[in-house]
Amino acid sequence: MTAHGSRRRSAAVAFTTLALGALTLAGCSTDADPENSASADAPAASGEAITIQYVHRLPDGEGMTKVADLAAEWNAANPDVQVETTKFDGQAGELVAKLETDISAGVGPCLAQLDYSEVPSMYVRGLTADVAEYADQYRDNFSGAFSMMTVGDAVVGLPQDTGPLVYYYNKAEFDRLGLSVPTTIDEFKATAATAADEGKYIGAFEPDEAKFWLSGQAAAAGAQWYSAGDDGWVVDADSDASAVVADLWQTMIDGDDVLVLERWSDAFPAALNDQSLIGTIGAAWEAPLLADAMAGTDNEGQWAVAQLPDFGAGALTGPDGGSGVAVMSGCEYPEQALEVANWFNTQIDALVSQGLVVAAIGEMTTPDSIAAFYGGQDVNAELAKANGALSADFTYAPGFATVGDSMAVAAAAAGSGDGTVADVFSAAQEQSITTLTDLGLPVQQ
Repeated sequence: MTAHGSRRRSAAVAFTTLALGALTLAGCSTDADPENSASADAPAASGEAITIQYVHRLPDGEGMTKVADLAAEWNAANPDVQVETTKFDGQAGELVAKLETDISAGVGPCLAQLDYSEVPSMYVRGLTADVAEYADQYRDNFSGAFSMMTVGDAVVGLPQDTGPLVYYYNKAEFDRLGLSVPTTIDEFKATAATAADEGKYIGAFEPDEAKFWLSGQAAAAGAQWYSAGDDGWVVDADSDASAVVADLWQTMIDGDDVLVLERWSDAFPAALNDQSLIGTIGAAWEAPLLADAMAGTDNEGQWAVAQLPDFGAGALTGPDGGSGVAVMSGCEYPEQALEVANWFNTQIDALVSQGLVVAAIGEMTTPDSIAAFYGGQDVNAELAKANGALSADFTYAPGFATVGDSMAVAAAAAGSGDGTVADVFSAAQEQSITTLTDLGLPVQQ
């Protein structure tokens, strides 16, 4: 790491200027040419080829453009900067643990795939490098997710895929019931009540997805949960914007106008398949999952995708998942590593084949199977539109996984009637303060 980067991390760990950067929307870029991407004239001082190791969790399934094949394409065009890829088959948390062990032992990779919610913690713990001096030139290649790879002024890497919240609905059932897709939360409440009178539900409250699903909706309402003031972190998880989301779901739960379903339970796809559940707010990456869950049923060709209703802050959505490629601490060639990450993350067609909603700006072709399920709709164009509407203010704080655990407990209570949806955001507020304090980070009260 450069001395400049060390000073940046020291400032963050000293907790004087630690903050999550603002999302930047704009710019344009498409699939880059590997022959024009690498700084092949400045690799190792010896003039020998350097090697960039990249650890990823992409599926690499049948019919997908394999990560190793992309690396081979890069390597053929850039003999002085070679890439070696390793697929990690465990969960995200298991990869984080392995990275920490390997970096401590001095054998960590230069590049690794990280969930956005892990970025602040990884940086504060000294596991990622600050590559801000090299990163700004790539900013316009990506959607607003660029700043998901930032911590204050530091930039730890580049975004790869995103999960903006959108609205999925059974268009055929909506048409049969004479319903229009709700464009505001007031319309959402009214439409939910009308559909419920017919034994249909345009949404489900999902306690097990509270961490990202409800925080993403709060972002769509204009919330900024975490920022840094002169005296430390400012936590605002139980803000007025979050209260808008709480009121929406509490009203519908109280009126029996929505179902209460664990997203990853068997009951959720069952409700989709019997067409009692005819709509759901979900992440962009759920488009193929929903299609798979309803394959071979009458739902095929009936569903469509729309933008999230206006939660009161305009055409805005929030993040629910996604990951980036980070430059890890100890990487000897951070500049070249970031160039590799930029090239790799702008291979839009290849990444779409992996099932990703790509963070890079450019056209994403909708696979034929997905278009067929969604009635011929250009689904990826709709998802790209959501990418461009990601909140410019919402990012995560160190320890957010612990915050999510508390939210899930409160959401389960709200779903069963033993608590309220507002309690979910109160739990996020309280646990955020506790977690940041336990990490040694000052919180501005």
